[in-house]
Amino acid sequence: MKFFRDTAIVFTREFAPALREPVGLIFAMGQPLLFLFLFGSLLAGTPGMGGWQWFVPGILVMMCLFGPMGAGHSLLAELGGGSLERMLVTPLSRTAMLIGRTAKESIVLLAQAVLIIGLAMTLGLRLYPAGVLLALVMLTVFGIGLSALSFVLAIKSQPSGNLFWIVTQTLMFPVILLSGVLLPMDSGPAWLRVAGAVNPVSYIVDAQRALFSGGLADISVLYGTIAALVIAVSGLLLGTRVMRRGI
Repeated sequence: MKFFRDTAIVFTREFAPALREPVGLIFAMGQPLLFLFLFGSLLAGTPGMGGWQWFVPGILVMMCLFGPMGAGHSLLAELGGGSLERMLVTPLSRTAMLIGRTAKESIVLLAQAVLIIGLAMTLGLRLYPAGVLLALVMLTVFGIGLSALSFVLAIKSQPSGNLFWIVTQTLMFPVILLSGVLLPMDSGPAWLRVAGAVNPVSYIVDAQRALFSGGLADISVLYGTIAALVIAVSGLLLGTRVMRRGI
């Protein structure tokens, strides 16, 4: 019971600022919305691209990379101001501190994803309720892992915090491009397809597209689920270890 109470305390502390400034959540979606309405409108009518059922899942995964992957930014501010150190000397569970933070990031991600899907439906996205629901669950699991890894990177990049920005900015666009979020990898050269095959995010993207097209039994859904679970478990294990060791 104490663990759940501590988690709820941390979640409330983290989520309250987002509730006070909901407009900030909309502005954070600026880039995904830009891709949705401009880039997506160009590709949706291109033969062989699969339309909105192909494009929207990629946008959701990209939004997950930009959001939870950058979650450590808020932690950097707390580390600089000393507020996290003050929390670490309280009786709050270290694991609850991590779970509460990742839960907040997941709720924000889920709300933004639902908004993107709603807007995409006005553009022509066809809704397969069961597939979309499973896709959102997978996306949430993926986001939990990314946000936990982001927190670990923020803590390890102390005292300057430069390592956090170097790693995230260096990895972000190669991961996006090699996952086929915006353009299909099938028509690329062999070396590029091999690089995409070792990128776990590409399996999540393929699974999302299968689910958004109603392909619940597609083998890519299994591979994507495994990839999302591996990232989530790895992030939570590493994050819990770092939190327990302290700053």
